Amino acid sequence: MSQKLKGRKAVVTGAGSGMGRAIAKRFAEEGASVAALDLDLAAAESTAQSIVEAGGTAFSLRVDVSDDASVRAAIDGSVTALGGIDVLANIAGILDGYAPVLETSEQLWDRIIGVDLKGPFLMTRAVLPTMLENGGGTIVNMASIAGFVARGGGAAYTSAKHGVIGLTKQTAADYGLRGIRVNAICPGAVETAMTKQILDEGEAAVIESINAVPAGRHAQPEEIANLALFLANDESSFVHGAAYVIDGGWTIV
Repeated sequence: MSQKLKGRKAVVTGAGSGMGRAIAKRFAEEGASVAALDLDLAAAESTAQSIVEAGGTAFSLRVDVSDDASVRAAIDGSVTALGGIDVLANIAGILDGYAPVLETSEQLWDRIIGVDLKGPFLMTRAVLPTMLENGGGTIVNMASIAGFVARGGGAAYTSAKHGVIGLTKQTAADYGLRGIRVNAICPGAVETAMTKQILDEGEAAVIESINAVPAGRHAQPEEIANLALFLANDESSFVHGAAYVIDGGWTIV
């Protein structure tokens, strides 16, 4: 084992399933102590238990990333349990059913923006004082190819993911000289429950583009986790404010 995160303390939101679960487990495999956070506490507990059973260190907490009080409580609990936070992975996210503007209610807009954009903002704002006090840290945000191009989601989702990339760049610019690195991952289609939702709800042209990527397949969550690991450890020490596309070639055709 390379133990690229040996001794690090990592918080992962959306850790109960999909990419968040894969990232939490990958971080633990590389030596990190992990706080597995999710709105679904039972799912977070399952992830933490699987890490512990594999010989790692983890615990679980419930968090609603769109609620500031919940976020602050989760960060405080993580600091207490872990003894600090070196890595934050903002992975929690939801889809909008590919709704265009005229089919996007204010309630749907607020829900998507609340989880997918406000969530990373609140988590980042809550963790920064601890990271700055400790001399630095690493933040990995989950964006999407919808942060670059249209048709990766609906109006709310695409707007939120564009915002995540902007938040990533601005936070990196504001805090880079103080030891904070911030980068984003921009996946295409990944084989998760959310992908099934895309295939169930997406327009025919969208589904066709997903299925016709040059890679010829969807990504596995573990492949996204490998990129998250790179951005979280010192191998990426000169990477600041980047948005890494990992889409099997979706955006080049």
